[in-house]
Amino acid sequence: MTGPEAEALDILHLDMDAFYAAVETLADPTLAGRPVIVGGSGSRGVVASCSYEARAYGVRSAMPSVQASRLCPTAVFLSARFDAYAAVSRQLHEVLRSFTPLVEGIGLDEAFLDVRGAHRLFGTGPEIGRAVRERVHGELGLWSSVGVARSKLLAKLASRAAKPTATPTGPRPGVGVVAVEPAAELGFLHPLPVSALWGVGPVTAARLTRLGVSTVGDLAAVPVETLVVTLGQAVGRQLHELASGRDTRPVEPDRDVKSIGHEETYAHDDHDVTSLRRQVVRMADAVGARLRGSAKQGRTVTLKVRFGDMSTITRSHTVADPVDQGPVIAGVAAELLGGVDVRPGVRLLGVSVSGLTGASDREARQLSFGDLDGPSDRRGGAASEALDAVRARFGTEAVGPASLAGPEGIDVKRQGDTQWGPRSAEPGSG
Repeated sequence: MTGPEAEALDILHLDMDAFYAAVETLADPTLAGRPVIVGGSGSRGVVASCSYEARAYGVRSAMPSVQASRLCPTAVFLSARFDAYAAVSRQLHEVLRSFTPLVEGIGLDEAFLDVRGAHRLFGTGPEIGRAVRERVHGELGLWSSVGVARSKLLAKLASRAAKPTATPTGPRPGVGVVAVEPAAELGFLHPLPVSALWGVGPVTAARLTRLGVSTVGDLAAVPVETLVVTLGQAVGRQLHELASGRDTRPVEPDRDVKSIGHEETYAHDDHDVTSLRRQVVRMADAVGARLRGSAKQGRTVTLKVRFGDMSTITRSHTVADPVDQGPVIAGVAAELLGGVDVRPGVRLLGVSVSGLTGASDREARQLSFGDLDGPSDRRGGAASEALDAVRARFGTEAVGPASLAGPEGIDVKRQGDTQWGPRSAEPGSG
């Protein structure tokens, strides 16, 4: 297809198929054709990803692992390996950027691409979509699904339509690439369930149901004034625009990170403030390392605490100068923890830093008289640089805060290590 309509299809959405499960199967081919579930185990674990064979039993991402085990007793459960998936994701983005620099990553396994400047080299939007998919499979050994359209909303919905389908007799291959032509946009969009739209969660869906809305087409027929009264000004107008196929959001390849943090759910509620302080040090050390690795610093340290009854509180403190050092972050977070009664038992603990600036911003701040004696934050900065250098050469567990050392080594927090469920060990056990 050539001509103006083809050129209008400038937005691609690529979504990897069962990404984590597919990476595990690539690493262990004996898993092919079997129901594979990746995620946390135990009563508080959740499913991160599952193969299409497992989906045929009703297993879905974000489902409690206990429920998934009941639905599919023969499943192979694997602990999630965030580092492995992140490494493959970096390879994926190298492939995508070989087609266009305008790539907006969404998590590890999906991305939007703006290919307006790539038509002369690679063809129409659908042709680029097919080429991207084939290159990803050829270089990574993994399959993906691609949607092509004039907007991010339609491209994402199209990639979903391109995916394989789970059936009791095995996965049914999808078409791989779905392109939504301008003239067919509303015909594609309006039959979809209203829950397909961004911003329609269970609460909003329930309100729309009371209006007799079940499909996107139903929503498009509701006067915008009615939606504003029912859902509020911002949500009502946004959904009216999306239901009409209007989505002007650009692909944003350089979206600024708002915060960097870690949180962890424990296998058993922790009532011991000493143990929790140790966990604060562990997470603050990891947050500081990620800040420095991203050439970022931040001014606001936030502590998140979720109790056994699922009630959640946050406490924050903003410091005068931006920080990126684990001990400084830990000190602030520990002070915040000191103001929390942990006797009911802590289910989840988190430490994050927001109000981020570039590393150069701090370097440029004016010196104060106190700096003439060599301020502690600058001495700590040198120590952090040395710590980073040792870890880069010998591994992340080579050196760390003394309070994290135990019989089995240094208990370093790794990004994503408990993202889908708690560690099997007790909090504070090493």
